[in-house]
Amino acid sequence: MTSQSVLPAPEAAQIPDSKQSVGAAQTQKRPLTRNERLDRLPFNAAHRKLLVASGIGWAFDAMDVGLVSFVVAAIAADPHFALNNTERSWVLSIGFVGMAIGAALGGFIADRVGRKTVFTATLVIFGLANGAMAFAWSLAALLVARFVIGLGLGSELPVASTLVSEFAPTKHRGRMTVLLESFWAVGWIIAAAIGFFVIPGTGDWGWRWALLIGALPLLYAIVARMHIPESVRFLEAHGRDAEAEQAVRYFEAASSVAPVASPTGVPLPKIPTRTLFGKRYRGRTIAIWLTWFFVNFSYYGAFTWMPSLLADQFGSLTKSFGYTLAISLAQLPGYFLAAWLVEVWGRRKTLSIFLAVSAVAAFLFAQAGTPALVLVFGMLLSAANLGAWGVLYAVTPEIYPTRLRAAGSGAAAAVGRIAAIVAPLLVPWLLTIAGGGKTVAFIVFGAVFLFACLSALALPERAGKELEN
Repeated sequence: MTSQSVLPAPEAAQIPDSKQSVGAAQTQKRPLTRNERLDRLPFNAAHRKLLVASGIGWAFDAMDVGLVSFVVAAIAADPHFALNNTERSWVLSIGFVGMAIGAALGGFIADRVGRKTVFTATLVIFGLANGAMAFAWSLAALLVARFVIGLGLGSELPVASTLVSEFAPTKHRGRMTVLLESFWAVGWIIAAAIGFFVIPGTGDWGWRWALLIGALPLLYAIVARMHIPESVRFLEAHGRDAEAEQAVRYFEAASSVAPVASPTGVPLPKIPTRTLFGKRYRGRTIAIWLTWFFVNFSYYGAFTWMPSLLADQFGSLTKSFGYTLAISLAQLPGYFLAAWLVEVWGRRKTLSIFLAVSAVAAFLFAQAGTPALVLVFGMLLSAANLGAWGVLYAVTPEIYPTRLRAAGSGAAAAVGRIAAIVAPLLVPWLLTIAGGGKTVAFIVFGAVFLFACLSALALPERAGKELEN
């Protein structure tokens, strides 16, 4: 709905105030705030459009992270580069250095200039950098391009989840955020398909073509800028009431709900980032940081090395890419199950159970010696771990107020990226301990998943509660 479709505000659709005047004949009424108007809506076409538009950007992110695990295996086999295990681990980890910095900066900037602006800019950054990496001529050039890709990628993920969380009605918020995360599976599956069909079949240029495909977010960024609305909570917090009202009416029109008059939004004071460790938020910040750290450690340690490890185990890069593609397909049912359970069991219980199953699956995968067992336990690990990721992205924005939400989410993601840097670098050492096999590495990943499960149990439960301003 555009700004010229403003309708007169009917007097209906008001809700009782919690305070009553002494001796009043009737309960006092107050008008709905804009956020309450959003919360009363059913899931509609506007929500679906926001979810898909944000999700496509999310899928591009996943495709990029997934591609590098295949690309590194192919670059290592390229005679021009001939990367050893240590060099491979640096190509994997340098992107997470960029992601850590990008997550912290992106969330901080998004709380000041807007979620939509940062979302679009980050797509442009890592689209350009992917194109640059495709033409890298040396290990140094690979590392620089991969670092810049990480900056864009790290900034985008917490900002997109914050934006979707702030538009979602309360009873659908957890499910919508998990479904947003499910686009990660789509991107990873596309990456696995590119790894299986494009890289082996296009000679020495295979990995370069794969990275050029990863540059497509440049085109999508233009579409995202036009069609993704800015957060109402952000707009009100910055005194931009006319834009906030227009955004709310757009979502109301999608449900054929007549708009009502809302009080003028009150600009919110800036909240310093150090508030994350103030008395009110310290406990939840520590819990969410630990959960992010442990989940990132096991996920990125396991999945960025998986194509290379399976190639070493079964002696074929093509077979390895095929097995990894099958394992990646299991992400989707994991996400969908988590999206249902997150509103049935709640955030904390769903997250902790999925992480516990991830731990069991990692222990079993460590011992898998045949293709059948690798596929069974790898698919279980993939489904449980990615379902946990969906819930983690759902709960993180919910535990902070509007002016701290993107910064708090970005800070948690940044802490997680530190683990994502460390884990791939440790894998060569873990392989040496095991005599080249994957056993020790995945036992370690399973133990760390258990730590993540314990941390998740300390998080506050926010299912069914309104977001804090």
